[in-house]
Amino acid sequence: MTFPAHISLTELAATIRAKQLSPTEVLRAYLARIERFNGELNAIVTLDAERAMDAARAVEERLARGEDVGPLAGVPFAAKDLEDVGGMRTTYGSPLFAEHVPAEDSINVARLRAAGAIILGKSNTPEFGAYMQSSNAVFGATRNPWNLDRTPGGSSGGSAAALVGGLVPLVTASDGGGSIRHPAAFTGCVGLKPTFRRVPQRPNPILTFDDTAVWGPLTLTVRDAARLADVTFGPHEEDPMALPAHGESYEDVVEQAPPRLRIAWCADFGHFVQPDIAREVEAAARAVQALGHAVEVFNEPLPFVGKAWSLTSVVNEYLKHGDALATPELLDPMLRQGFERVRRQAADDLAYAYGRRTELVRWTARAFDRFDILMMPTMPLEAFPIGVIHPTEIAGRPVRIHESFPFTHPFNLSGHPALSLPAGRTDAGLPAAIQFVGPRFRDDLLLRLGRQFEQARPWPLAPQRYL
Repeated sequence: MTFPAHISLTELAATIRAKQLSPTEVLRAYLARIERFNGELNAIVTLDAERAMDAARAVEERLARGEDVGPLAGVPFAAKDLEDVGGMRTTYGSPLFAEHVPAEDSINVARLRAAGAIILGKSNTPEFGAYMQSSNAVFGATRNPWNLDRTPGGSSGGSAAALVGGLVPLVTASDGGGSIRHPAAFTGCVGLKPTFRRVPQRPNPILTFDDTAVWGPLTLTVRDAARLADVTFGPHEEDPMALPAHGESYEDVVEQAPPRLRIAWCADFGHFVQPDIAREVEAAARAVQALGHAVEVFNEPLPFVGKAWSLTSVVNEYLKHGDALATPELLDPMLRQGFERVRRQAADDLAYAYGRRTELVRWTARAFDRFDILMMPTMPLEAFPIGVIHPTEIAGRPVRIHESFPFTHPFNLSGHPALSLPAGRTDAGLPAAIQFVGPRFRDDLLLRLGRQFEQARPWPLAPQRYL
């Protein structure tokens, strides 16, 4: 059988289970693609081919014996380099951890392995996941498969570039302010930020009060995201904030068309959007209406919570890595400034941040009283150039940092699930994306709507060069 690098995750798993391809054949094929393309993408930053091949042989033997190895049997994956893999270097994108090798897997990685998936390496990320691009002092910058001069976004940019570049069929990703959805939008794939703590987290290195950052699916298709939800969602004793199980299989319901939904649509929610992105997502909104949903323009601006989000995030990061100030010369300057501010005025900053967060939650409560789904661009701009820490303009118009991702971080603070899907291309040929935001705990509804939209608006899984 000819190896299709961009086969969907569910199809690949079925092909392996049917013994049309063996786990070792699949792994060799992806290792060959890493050899061919990773030099230009710089997406995979740690590779353990020998251990991966041992695991592939073990899965192959179990399949030959007729054992049920799991729903991801023989599928290779790369873990984002913010996530621990026992016995494999995990740097968090920081020189402080350049040689760090954790002793155990994160809960997310452990669940993927228990489902039969095979870890082959780590994907690039900015230091501690703090930026909109995936570059750091340890490994350098990851590049976007659609344009090598552009970033794939952050902080799961290495995962997105590896997925769309066909280096691996499965990746892990996390989202504290848009870090699943930014790369999904910039590289043209599917990104689900679940309801907070659908995927449990092992305290790393300590249990913080962080209730904004989540792990979730970054995939080529919505059905793939549903399978990952089934594998990775659910409670765990080490995470007191983890949600109980949903109660039914996401993959079982993803093909069921949702009921007629009341959908609030706005092209900007009070923020400036690159005109060709606005054009593409408006066309996507018309397509959603054509699917039979009640789409209504909703012009009430989103409250500005960028500063509140930043202050909350940096306090949580300080709780985990504040001892890095003992060697400030090894810490990214912007992170260092944030940590120093936490030491001076954390109490005042959190009082401000939670006041603004309360206003946001009241806004979302009013919105979901009227609507089932909120619909907007995922990002107000296309993928920006490599070497830029964060955009300073959109289509020639100056913007502050939080104005460059105004549609993602509010829903980390509010806790609502959000799904990013490809919606078209910009004038430069880069992906544009639409975001659906759903009621808390209705990840299933988002996946059903996303699958319906995906079938109505098919999208190329990768640029032609990587197919």
